[in-house]
Amino acid sequence: MGLRTRHNVTVTGPEPGAAGHPLLLAHGFGCDQHMWRLVEPILAKDTTVVAFDHAGAGGADPAAWSPQRHATLNGYAEDVVALCDALDLRRVVFVGHSVASMIGILATNLASDRFAALVLVTPSPRYLDDDGYHGGFSRDDIDELLDSLDSNYLGWSAAIAPAIMGNPDRPELGAELTNSFCRTDPAIASTFARATFLSDNRADLAGVTLPTLILQCREDMIAPPEVGAFVHERIAGSRLVTLDATGHCPQLSAPAETAAAIRSFVSTLP
Repeated sequence: MGLRTRHNVTVTGPEPGAAGHPLLLAHGFGCDQHMWRLVEPILAKDTTVVAFDHAGAGGADPAAWSPQRHATLNGYAEDVVALCDALDLRRVVFVGHSVASMIGILATNLASDRFAALVLVTPSPRYLDDDGYHGGFSRDDIDELLDSLDSNYLGWSAAIAPAIMGNPDRPELGAELTNSFCRTDPAIASTFARATFLSDNRADLAGVTLPTLILQCREDMIAPPEVGAFVHERIAGSRLVTLDATGHCPQLSAPAETAAAIRSFVSTLP
């Protein structure tokens, strides 16, 4: 089975190579490419947009997920590189949401010749607090989160997804994220959660040499503003934009502003 089918790839906009830099949209934990549906048509007006599902998510072939390969973010990064190779994507702008931001950084380190730039949407290189670093969570917080996920995944999803989404005045957004979480196989979710919340990619930031846009929200329980500032400080020459949005998923809560920031950044690339 080809990688295009294995990762449920969709391509919109002009054909690759016909207009500027193709955008590769990568979703975060507990989601699938459907999370990009509000920004995708805006971005596809003048450039190729490629969306896909990570192994174990959405419409990806279930056989694409491996408990060994995908126990760390490196396995997902290798998938991204393989997908770019299979589709012969060049001068790619990788747009990653949440943990996919770090997956994108790892992928560009593996195959820098494939990529032209990075867009990191609400990124976090480490969720755990550390000496001199505020990630937003203590070790007890993470242990409790993972234990709750393992003991009652559906209940955990119903409780945490609305908090992650924020925007309590728009409950339909929290309900959408809850439903997305609930569609994920609990065993896969458990493995991906550990790969996500126990990761530490702070050292990888200094190796980024591509033009980079960091999009953060003014309030975000998963990636607080201090984290966005940390990423900006560690990636030389990066651009930090704080969206007038709350929650962890601005592509849903503020799609027009998110898409405009991405388009403005891409327009500056050579």
